Amino acid sequence: MENNISLTLKVWRQNGPKDKGRFETYKLDKVSTDSSFLEMMDILNEQLVNEGKEPVAFDHDCREGICGMCSLYINGRPHGPDDDVTTCQLHMRKFKDGETITIEPWRSAGFPVIKDLIVNRNAFDTIIAAGGYTSVSTGGVPDANAIPIPKVDADEAMDAASCIGCGACVATCKNGSAMLFVSAKVSHLALLPQGKVEAARRAKNMVAKMDELGFGNCTNTGACEVECPKGVSISNIARLNREFLKAKLAD
Repeated sequence: MENNISLTLKVWRQNGPKDKGRFETYKLDKVSTDSSFLEMMDILNEQLVNEGKEPVAFDHDCREGICGMCSLYINGRPHGPDDDVTTCQLHMRKFKDGETITIEPWRSAGFPVIKDLIVNRNAFDTIIAAGGYTSVSTGGVPDANAIPIPKVDADEAMDAASCIGCGACVATCKNGSAMLFVSAKVSHLALLPQGKVEAARRAKNMVAKMDELGFGNCTNTGACEVECPKGVSISNIARLNREFLKAKLAD
């Protein structure tokens, strides 16, 4: 049964990277509990436009939990008060009538604010460009079973590859570390034969680029794994450390 709730929204507003920024408070009535969080934000913006005010800038694309664009910090949690979901998959039934919801952008030196709730996540693309790929020629597309890969390795590689690069791991880490993201991108290639040729260079280059871009160090609190919408395991961080150490020893 559909219910409607009334909400108070405390939304972070910031005109640009150099603007100080501030919270602004808005009231919303008759919000359907069947609507998604982003649909609620659409309703807010429609109300603001009708009042002659500037709408809130927020990021989104597919709204299917695949692209990782909907990066919002909601009531102190990346992607809000639900587990294993992105913001676009969060529904308003998770909130109570009369509740106050605080909405912020990702907070990280590596993700500077562009405007309001939108941050610049190009740092992740830069890390990928540093080595998160295979450049060796693998010829044409082989048959599915032409390269024998143990099922446990294939499963772990697929689990690591499920990372959508949303940045929740960075946003929830007290150090602003990108280790879960980098380890996922290193792991899904390190576990497969095609990725082993460039394994050493990949680990060194991606870690170096991560450090250069201002992300913090990992202190193994595990918060990144808890808030990852795809459930990427911190066991990948251990694998990244092993790959990095092997590369350094080889040098």
